[in-house]
Amino acid sequence: MKLRSAIHIALCSVALSNNITSASELTPFTTDGCSMFPNGDSANKVKWMRCCTQHDYAYWKGGTEDDRFRADEALKQCVADLGESEISMLMHLGVRLGGEPYFPTWYRWGYGWPYLRGYQSLSEKENEQVMQRMIELQQLINEFIESEN
Repeated sequence: MKLRSAIHIALCSVALSNNITSASELTPFTTDGCSMFPNGDSANKVKWMRCCTQHDYAYWKGGTEDDRFRADEALKQCVADLGESEISMLMHLGVRLGGEPYFPTWYRWGYGWPYLRGYQSLSEKENEQVMQRMIELQQLINEFIESEN
């Protein structure tokens, strides 16, 4: 009976360690533009979408609470630089209220990592994963461009 319990504990430990290892994997980068907000105005449907995509990159990879603050400020400044100061303030309010890493949403801070990562600096290995995912994305873009020519 003790042997059976020891085997059971060992198998559970292996299963848990495998889940922990795979749970720290960064998913490929995704963006939906300006999540739950228009990507532009009636004259230019994608006017501030570049700002939102850059913001999504920061949210995807996550990091510290200060990193999030800087990402949100950069979004606000990017949209304001397009001559849309009122829109930038609305967007800033939205991301500050809705982007917490503890919300189970697809647009939360650190959404590329498993849920409940919270605010934490990226380790060297995690930064390597970010770079690898960006290389993979660039390769996909290059393949797409080549297939269109």
